[in-house]
Amino acid sequence: LQRALARLAEAGYTLRVGLEIEFHVYLLDAAPQPAAVDGWPAEPAAVHALHPGHGLLSEAWADRAHEVFAIVRHTAAGLGLPLASLEVEFGPSQIEAVFSATDALTAADQMLAFRNGVRQALARAGWHATFMAKPPLPGAMASGWHLHQSLVHTNTGKSAFVRDHPAPGTRKNEARYTLSDLGAHYLAGLLQHASGMTAMCTPTANGFGRFKPNALAPQSILWGRDNRGAMLRVVGQPGDAATRIENRIGEPAANPYLYMAAQIHAGLDGITHRLPPPIATEAPYAEPGTAGVERIPTNLGDALQALQADATMREGFGPAFINYFTRIKATEHQRFEAAEDKLEFQRREYFSRI
Repeated sequence: LQRALARLAEAGYTLRVGLEIEFHVYLLDAAPQPAAVDGWPAEPAAVHALHPGHGLLSEAWADRAHEVFAIVRHTAAGLGLPLASLEVEFGPSQIEAVFSATDALTAADQMLAFRNGVRQALARAGWHATFMAKPPLPGAMASGWHLHQSLVHTNTGKSAFVRDHPAPGTRKNEARYTLSDLGAHYLAGLLQHASGMTAMCTPTANGFGRFKPNALAPQSILWGRDNRGAMLRVVGQPGDAATRIENRIGEPAANPYLYMAAQIHAGLDGITHRLPPPIATEAPYAEPGTAGVERIPTNLGDALQALQADATMREGFGPAFINYFTRIKATEHQRFEAAEDKLEFQRREYFSRI
């Protein structure tokens, strides 16, 4: 991430990031079991739900989450994290934390501190927090990690994505209606390298269960205006200083440094080659194969192949690191594919550890 930010600084910009993190918290029914002797994590302890879900922002479910919210707030404050809101999400036992925007490296550090601190603090009180995308429990809904991002002029501190007025002749479904020319090229770069960056943003076999229709998660490589089904969501209006791009491809278990570095390498490529973005989608769940609709990789193995084939990602991260990363993650994909009981694999591999 530091090397990616140095490349960005050479162009006169820095990356500003806001974190929006969904995760699950369950009440432990018993103490976790010791590690299994075969080298695989033991079966995690039994749990039951914090709230029944299916009541977005429900005050009744928020009341059930009062103790958890208090621990999370206290932990975030003690770690100096800029927690802006904490709320009940739609799925059973699911909550969401939103942080004020800051520079990318600070935000990545904050994500790591938040995940580790919250899990430890809640475990002390008898709760199990998990940042795996889709817990293997009945009715669980997948969690995403939505990355809000914009470039800022290093010399002035002002956003480089804001456009005071729509570009002449543009309509609302065109990027340059809302985004500056630079912002539109950055958007196009994120789309161009979406498949190549997927493994950096969704690095577990479990995380690919998110990419389904009508699940408020992306399925295809598309952008939209304030559209929560699209992979990229452009938020803001002409003249709005908070104009930004939200990438909804990530899972909460992602390595924050790699997730953010991938955005920079992709966006810079779009800027360098002045790539033009397509028209915004109105149908984010249109069938893949429809004109202009390309599917996000559907499993970790395909995502790793796309990463290896993406010249911009290989150059940005360096071939040695890409080879190292894909080798490690390929073994995870192979173990997942070889597992007779894939839910059992995910319970042990992710639910008990992430």
